[in-house]
Amino acid sequence: QVQLVESGGGLVQPGGSLRLSCVASGTIFSLSRMGWYRQAPGKERELVAHINSDGSTNYVESVKGRFTISRDNTKNTVYLQMNSLKAEDTAVYYCDLVAYDRSRYWGQGTQVTVSS
Repeated sequence: QVQLVESGGGLVQPGGSLRLSCVASGTIFSLSRMGWYRQAPGKERELVAHINSDGSTNYVESVKGRFTISRDNTKNTVYLQMNSLKAEDTAVYYCDLVAYDRSRYWGQGTQVTVSS
């Protein structure tokens, strides 16, 4: 059974930083594509960033240059380093895993609030 456990959300002032973590279990992490999505109140869930099993990455335009996705296959963990946070980054952030067999799983979400 695949499980994703996120952590690292919280309240931060504009311009601040946070690092989200997502620990996966129950599948072959190194073969999985990992991603972070977010959903703000009243909006659709949107892709923030992906990292493939080969380490290649993809970002939504609005976070390029501010956010960095990375993975540590020895710890079955994917990270999202978020710098220069803005109020519009406020959302629930979800970890996403697409396994080698194309099964897809989601974490429970972690709240990120950017406010002064």
